Amino acid sequence: MCIRDSVHWMDERLVIVDKPSGMLTLPDGYDRDKPHLRSLLEPEVGRIWIVHRLDKDTSGLIVLARDAEAHRHLNGQFERGEVAKTYLAVVQGMPVWETQELAWRLRVDGDRRHRTVIDPHRGKPARTICRRLRAGNGLALLEIKPQTGRTHQIRAHLSAAGHPILGDRLYAGQPEHTDGRLGRMALHASGLEFRHPGTDKALAFELPLPEDMAQLIPGMAPSRQQRGSH
Repeated sequence: MCIRDSVHWMDERLVIVDKPSGMLTLPDGYDRDKPHLRSLLEPEVGRIWIVHRLDKDTSGLIVLARDAEAHRHLNGQFERGEVAKTYLAVVQGMPVWETQELAWRLRVDGDRRHRTVIDPHRGKPARTICRRLRAGNGLALLEIKPQTGRTHQIRAHLSAAGHPILGDRLYAGQPEHTDGRLGRMALHASGLEFRHPGTDKALAFELPLPEDMAQLIPGMAPSRQQRGSH
């Protein structure tokens, strides 16, 4: 697949990309020659600035700036918590709750495997709001709205709640939680809302549940919803 096909929306200041699972957002720390989002996209659209990141195995929406001023403006929105993000995840187990707020304090790089860990004393505040959308066959589809932006926040919180993300080899805890039906971690960045750095207009983008995740939940047909709005 050509990376140009992953461009969801673009103007002279911004690029919104539907990042495929398996693609790095930033250069690899050990192998700088590995392809990553910027190295693949810049030959197609010109110079870009990374504003935020998604884990390699996470698919979905990511916003990139096309000039330094847009980069500064967007960075400020993320730092002030003004950007609304929505994720979809398929998790192990069937939560008894319909909605749940997870608020364990998190410490980044907290163990030998460099995971984010629950730490009530030295951890930083973190809030993740979850809503169960559908469940079946021992799995559940959740809508997730992180209220803070800690590294691996969603993965660490869901694992601590007893519902690790399907295919998450770092946080699942047990080998059986690394499921072979998907071939990747079942986490998708489905929604993104922020203000345009040039016009200050509110922008909202949305992606449907990917087909490979939808087929895991009984009766969950691939979504036909509109690919985005702004």
